[in-house]
Amino acid sequence: MKKRMLSLLLCGAMCAGLLSGCGNASSAEVLNVYNWGEYIDTDLIDRFEEETGIKVIYNTFDSNENLYSRIQTTGYDVIIPSDYAISRFIDENMLQPLNYDHIPNMKLIDEKYTHLDFDPEQKYSVPYTWGVVGIVYNTKYVDKADIGSWDLLWNPKYTNRTAMFNNSRDALGIALMYLGYSLNTTDKDELREAADLIIAGKPVYQGIWMDQILEKLPSEEIVAAPYYNGDAVTMIDENPDLAFYVPKEGTNLFVDAMCIPKNAKNVSGAEKFINFMCSTEAAMANWEYVGYSSPQTEVYKELDEEITSDPLYFPDITQYPTEAYTNLPTEINQFYNDLWVDILT
Repeated sequence: MKKRMLSLLLCGAMCAGLLSGCGNASSAEVLNVYNWGEYIDTDLIDRFEEETGIKVIYNTFDSNENLYSRIQTTGYDVIIPSDYAISRFIDENMLQPLNYDHIPNMKLIDEKYTHLDFDPEQKYSVPYTWGVVGIVYNTKYVDKADIGSWDLLWNPKYTNRTAMFNNSRDALGIALMYLGYSLNTTDKDELREAADLIIAGKPVYQGIWMDQILEKLPSEEIVAAPYYNGDAVTMIDENPDLAFYVPKEGTNLFVDAMCIPKNAKNVSGAEKFINFMCSTEAAMANWEYVGYSSPQTEVYKELDEEITSDPLYFPDITQYPTEAYTNLPTEINQFYNDLWVDILT
């Protein structure tokens, strides 16, 4: 996740009272938070500590898979996984049901991002950010007639000038969407077809990357690649010739959410932290920092229409098919691993 700097026009005053429903805590109290890198305005941690007296120990992870391994051996009070990881944690009884009486700001979360397939009863997670996957492309080099579909990533006209995700779930998800299949399919023939499609694209790709895409698109070393809308904001800030679209075949609607692990030691502090992050002032500051769409309704209302109508900041998910990832059976997860080895080798 990349920090971005924007000059925003805000309409209306900010809501006061970051910690509605939260009391003071002992200065000896400690809260362990585990989140993605560059995925919080660190000033908010300081403000939370000042207002509650709770000391935050903040650590970061770089993948849901690493998070899964870590929380089995290390105690954290708040974690912020992605949707399919949350589904897995629920299936494996690794999360605590939330007491929303202690998280009153949950009422500020837009219902469009709750009760999704990964947490259908909304018992275990509070949405933190949301977004979609699309294609970032350079308007100087990519013909307008070639945009609109995922097929841009396989277009031989742009050989050695595109890239694919180095992430099995997202890469295979792109191929599955393009082929008209569910992102959560357990049909091995469909998954094999998706893998073969990515292999067929390897002569076109300059590379199969993640963070390198964030550097190579703005520097014009490549002209098109898939990425998340929040990071597209950063890249377009760096190079205004870049643009972003969601392919017509559809995309992944992803939600990262705050959860309390089963082995959390400070549940009360975790509830205070989650409630704090859902407050309007904290959610606004965090949105400005991380660049990903906020699920908090008051943030949306406070922003100028120029921002809320921009599909980079708040994609209109009614305009194309979307699907959230869910946890897959162990056998299928292993099949993903096997396919990914085939793709890379």
